[in-house]
Amino acid sequence: MVARWASSAGPARTLDGVAGRWKTDPVVLHDPDAPHDRPPGGGSSPAGRTGAYGYRLDDRYRLDDGTVFLSGAQALARLPYEQLRADRARGLRTAAYVTGYPGSPLAGYDGDADAVAALAAADGLHLVHQPAINEELAATAVMGSQLTVTLDSCRYDGVLGVWYGKTPGLDRASDALRHAVFAGTAEHGGAIALVGEDPTA
Repeated sequence: MVARWASSAGPARTLDGVAGRWKTDPVVLHDPDAPHDRPPGGGSSPAGRTGAYGYRLDDRYRLDDGTVFLSGAQALARLPYEQLRADRARGLRTAAYVTGYPGSPLAGYDGDADAVAALAAADGLHLVHQPAINEELAATAVMGSQLTVTLDSCRYDGVLGVWYGKTPGLDRASDALRHAVFAGTAEHGGAIALVGEDPTA
């Protein structure tokens, strides 16, 4: 038995009586003004790609051209990953260390940082996300990431440090941040501070 349902409000659906599941036409979200590299409703997906137009959810972190869909927090999580890829293209062996207060009101940034760290590891890049007990400890750890290159045992040309927290945490970490500014950053490292707040809290 095959049943077909269609309405002007959505795509056509077909009930597969054998599998007992609805089959639907693909729903494609895209920029209507952007040129299409593959025709709607047809065309082949690149090897290993899935979904409409061959788009995968991890494209928000990995895709180098075309359109990607990501939130602001996901764009921030992509930054260290992009830097590691750029460094590798220049022949540098660098790492990234992301730390901050867990549950920071940066729209789930810590979860996105975990996702990016897993993708980086799969690509042979060294990105560590380690939530800290508080913002002050996290800021001190980021400062330490810049000092690692002064050690003979350092395995990297530089480490990018990313600190995240809320505004009261920024106040708490001010002493560590002030000393970090005096210490500076490594030649092939760097430090980023991300501060967010929930105005309704």
